[in-house]
Amino acid sequence: MTNNLTAPVSKRLLIALLTITIGVELILYLSGYSQLAGTIYDAIMVSSFFIGLELHRRLHNGIKKTKIQHTRQFIGAFLLFILGSTIINIYSSYAFQDFSNDYEQYVETYTEAVSDESDIIEPSEPMEPVDKMWEVIDEIDAVGYDIFTDILAGLEEVWRLAYIILILLVLKKIFPRRWEKGRRDIFVLLALFVTSVLFGIDHTLSSVQSWQYEIGAIVTFANMGLLFGLILVWTRNLWITVLVHSIYDILATLSWYYFEYIVEIAAVIFIPIYLILMAIEKKKSIGTVISTDIAN
Repeated sequence: MTNNLTAPVSKRLLIALLTITIGVELILYLSGYSQLAGTIYDAIMVSSFFIGLELHRRLHNGIKKTKIQHTRQFIGAFLLFILGSTIINIYSSYAFQDFSNDYEQYVETYTEAVSDESDIIEPSEPMEPVDKMWEVIDEIDAVGYDIFTDILAGLEEVWRLAYIILILLVLKKIFPRRWEKGRRDIFVLLALFVTSVLFGIDHTLSSVQSWQYEIGAIVTFANMGLLFGLILVWTRNLWITVLVHSIYDILATLSWYYFEYIVEIAAVIFIPIYLILMAIEKKKSIGTVISTDIAN
């Protein structure tokens, strides 16, 4: 895997990697002061999808998998993240109470503000159909923007892979002997650690809070980032990691507005599906072995 990731890069690809890493860091910081910077960040996230098409080929191990295998791997990664993120949230609620309380207050205030913006004052007479239609449109506009942001958040995994490639390229130059000997696991672990810390820091760049909040946010989101990094290395599939990230964020947003335990409900639904897919794969593998034995 490391050989593929650190294969020579063209100047065009190098500029793209630097844009979605160093460039995004700068844009994220400026987005706390500029609406234009936030719009540019969204544009870079959208364009990073096309960069991800190139990076995915470097990460992928070339082994072809069936749709069932891809689906099972995605569900397994999603369940792993739910379990890990639950443990992280429980830990943060005790270790960083200031961050936990402030974040809960932020979610409550944010959702109330959005709801107030989309609410229409109840008239004394029954609402006309056109008024109801606009109320629905306002609701879609308010919640839909957050869901759009969640979809773009999944593309942060392209950012992570780009950083991993850059870090590995630097380490390959600094430690050529160790690299040639094949002892590269420590380099991958270092890249995962660095990108996880940056992931945590990036979630605080556009906000100004107390240092207790900032530390709690960095540690919490860094641990979340490490989970995504481990999923990326385990699956060797960029798009599975992107989907896990986006879908989890979408479910979290829906839990803010509508169903508090929708993430847990999704996990309960996915568990039997995962077991069924495992049974199907096992049955197919047994059938393949029997067919091979008969042929021999």
